[in-house]
Amino acid sequence: MAEIASSSAGPACGRVETGLPGSRRPGSYPAVFLAVAFFAMRAYYKTHGGRRVLDGLLLRIPVLGILLRKIAVARFCRTLGTLLSSGVAILESLEITARTSGNAVIEEAILKVRKDVEEGKNLAEPLARTEQFPPMVCQMVGVGEQTGAMDTMLSKIADFYEDEVDSAVEGMMALIEPMIIAFLGVVIGTIVVAMYLPMFSLISQIG
Repeated sequence: MAEIASSSAGPACGRVETGLPGSRRPGSYPAVFLAVAFFAMRAYYKTHGGRRVLDGLLLRIPVLGILLRKIAVARFCRTLGTLLSSGVAILESLEITARTSGNAVIEEAILKVRKDVEEGKNLAEPLARTEQFPPMVCQMVGVGEQTGAMDTMLSKIADFYEDEVDSAVEGMMALIEPMIIAFLGVVIGTIVVAMYLPMFSLISQIG
């Protein structure tokens, strides 16, 4: 009876041991790490400080940062110009524009500009001090203030930067397209070789 008990207990113990964490395949650890890192980064981005840090890093990326800044400038000018042309007050327009900027750094800069405008300053000088908007934009905003055609000037700036964004995206796609084609070619070639290699080895063994 003892021998039967010991022989029946052996496989059961083996089955229990295979379910322990130490028996997990090493290949699963990178996936677990990436999942944890993704959710941690997502939680960090939801905080005010984390969103500001990550948005600031995005604006500093050599190629992507320039594109994101142009998008932010175009959105700022388009939103503010539309609100002003609709008769919304400048302070309320700046606050709405800040909330819809899509970038924490740009939002903070616009809110600083709003504070200066609330204190009686014009729009162009505080906009330039933020160092988040190109000098040309600040100069054209100043011209719009002097001529009393702020909404029209903002619409022209938005049109210009939207065209710049479209051209930049087309250029990036022209650069990325050959790399995508090459990557797909490598993937398809690998799949084809993996499918026919067993057949070739079987034919060589039969021959």
